[in-house]
Parts: sequence; C-alpha cells; structure tokens
Amino acid sequence: MTVFIFVASLLAAMALGMPLAFSLVVSGVTLMLHMDNFDTQIVSQNLINGADNFPLMAVPFFMLAGELMNAGGMSRRIVNSALVWVGHFQGGLGYVAVFAAIIMASLSGSAVADTAALAAVLMPMMRDAGYRMDRSAGLIAAGGIIAPVIPPSIGFILFGVIGGVSISKLFMAGIFPGILMGLALIVTWWIVARKDNVKVSPRVPMKEKIRVTVDAFWSYLLAVTIIGGMKMGVFTPTEAAVVAVVYSLLVGLFIYREVKFKDLYGIILAAAKTSSVVMFLVAAALVSAWLITVANIPAQIVELLSPFMGNPTLMMVMLMLMVLVVGTALDFAPTVLILTPVLMPLVKQAGIDPVYFGVMFIINNAIGLLTPPVGTVLNVVCGVGRIPMHEVIKGVMPFLLSQVVVMGLLIAFPELVMLPLKWMMAR
Repeated sequence: MTVFIFVASLLAAMALGMPLAFSLVVSGVTLMLHMDNFDTQIVSQNLINGADNFPLMAVPFFMLAGELMNAGGMSRRIVNSALVWVGHFQGGLGYVAVFAAIIMASLSGSAVADTAALAAVLMPMMRDAGYRMDRSAGLIAAGGIIAPVIPPSIGFILFGVIGGVSISKLFMAGIFPGILMGLALIVTWWIVARKDNVKVSPRVPMKEKIRVTVDAFWSYLLAVTIIGGMKMGVFTPTEAAVVAVVYSLLVGLFIYREVKFKDLYGIILAAAKTSSVVMFLVAAALVSAWLITVANIPAQIVELLSPFMGNPTLMMVMLMLMVLVVGTALDFAPTVLILTPVLMPLVKQAGIDPVYFGVMFIINNAIGLLTPPVGTVLNVVCGVGRIPMHEVIKGVMPFLLSQVVVMGLLIAFPELVMLPLKWMMAR
C-alpha cells in the first residue's frame, strides 16, 4: 500500500504541473500523513541535510567549469582537432562527432551541455556536406549521452551521494564502459553511413594537423589532469571540480583569451541557475529517500523481486528493464534521485557490487535521455539543429540500439566494468 501511495502521490503532483522537486516533497509528506507521523521539522531538516553535503559541492563547480569551457573555446578546439585527423574519411564528420563527444565527456559531465556544443558546431557542417540530417542528429544525440558515464560525471556524483557509494570508484569504473559506448557508435555509424554520397573534408597537411592539435593541447590537458589527479589520489572528485573551474578560467582568460572579465557574471549566473535546480532536486529527493526507508518500501520491492534474488545476472536484467521503462517517462536526475534509495537495499541483498550497479544504472539512465517522450537530449538536438522530433527519433534508433547492446554486454560480462576498475584503482 505504501508503494502505491508514494507513486500515486508523486505522479499526481507531476500531472498537476508541479515542479519535480516540489512533487518529491509532496510525495514525502503524503507518506508521512499515511504513517501518521507528519512533522514539518523533519521535512525541513531533511531538506537542509540533503543540500548540506560535501561531495555535492562538485555539482555547481563542474557546471561552472562546463560553462567556462564552452565560452572559452575549449569545446570548439576539441572538435577542430578531431576534424583535421578523421574528417577526410568517408562519413568523417560522424567520426569527428564521436571522438569529440568522448573527449568533451571527460571535461564537463553534462549530456545536455555536450550535445548542445556538438550540435551547434557540427550540424551545419554536416548539412552543407550532404549528410542525412535525421541520422546526423541521432548520432550527435547518442554521442552526448556518453557524458554521464565518463568522469567527471554529475550522474555518478548524485548516485554516490544518495546511495552511499564511493564517487572515486564510480568515476574510475565508468571510463572503459564510456569508451565502449563510443566504439559502438563508431561501428554503427560505419554500417549505416558507409554508402552515403556525401562530401568529405579535404585532407589536411600534417603541419596543419599538428598546429590544430597543439592549439587544443590545453583542452586535452584538463581531462588528463582530472582523471590522473583522482587516480593518483592528489585530489577528491569535489576538489577536482574546483581544479576544473580554476583551470578553465585561466585558459579562457589568459591563453585562448576568448573569455573577458565582463563575461564572467553571465557565465557564473548561468551555472548558478542550473546548479540551483539540481541541488534543490537532491534536497527534495533526500526527504523522499528518508521516508522511503522509514516506510520500508525497499523491503516490499525485495519481496516482489524475490524470485530473482538467487541469480544476480537475472536480477540485473530485471532491474535494468525497470529503469529503462522509467527512463522513458522521467528525466535523468529525477530517475537517479527517486530510484537509488529504492533499489540500493535490493542490490546489496542480491550480492551485486554497488559500484558495478552504479555504472549500469547511470548508463541506463543516460540511454533514457534518448527515449521519447521525455528524451531531453533529443529536444536539445531538435532545438539547435531545427529538425522535427519525429525525424530525430527515426535517426537515433540505430545508435540507441547499439547502446542497449553495450548495456547487455556489460550485464553478461561484469568483468568489463570491474577489471578496468581494479587496474585504475591500483597504485
């Protein structure tokens, strides 16, 4: 009964047009009333505790770093450097999109920001070269969802805080699966676009390739600094976010000189607006998470899924199917914040490694960014590329399928996640 009350009150509040953060609070209060322990002090205290968390400080800093990277020209230089190396191949701009998506994913951790930057730069070029725009938009959208998987990932930060899992381990465990997602897109693009009659970019002399790559050196160095610093234990994920901000600011101001001091107010304001939405969502989710625990909802879910408890692989399949369905209706952050406290007790009881589950959970939620009707990344591509939604949905299908295949491969062979993690964490 408590599960029904929680879900029904949450959906009812959302159906009334209430913002999700408030809907989460409403569902929590409804549970309190049902259990006859309503107390405004508990609600306010959990709201404060939800935002008062040191690892969560990484979220606004990575948001700010992403704004500084885009404003400072770092993202554009990454695209240009990929273009001079692989742009002259048949379908080369597609490979550029994937390579650039992987590199940019290691800088910002935001699928929406990366997709917007890639679409703004590459879609006009692909249109002029004669590429099918539905397929091109689908590829760019699918490339954008690598961002929540490769560190620094805002999704891993949220999951780690809510689920009590090491964020550093999540970051390291996400590197190889993220690269695998990119390789799957490259293979899929080669299959679907190899016969297209499109213009290819002219072959660039080696001297020019080196010049453009050196120009992007400072952009690449940030990715090496963040990942290398965390692997060697120089700084924590939260401290890495601060390093990313300072680094991006200095590069934008004094090396690339595309950020002016007068621009900083607008950049900081944009990052603050986005961060405030995420932080309030987290605070509201922790109110619901506390009440979910008090109401013993995880135990009820365990009872429903008990037939699969003895087989971790089958349990993972069932959990991933559940998350995939939920992801079609909810956006990335709400799905992470709502389902994490519900599923983590079940994961631990089934004997599934929480870090492995976290990686699979975030990959699944990232795929949800491509599934209609919500499909946030699809909406970004539609807006930037000025393409109807039905065309983007048609174009993204081969790439969506390839990412689902990758997820299935990782479920069948958990070692693809855990073995690289052990190597990355070894010193």
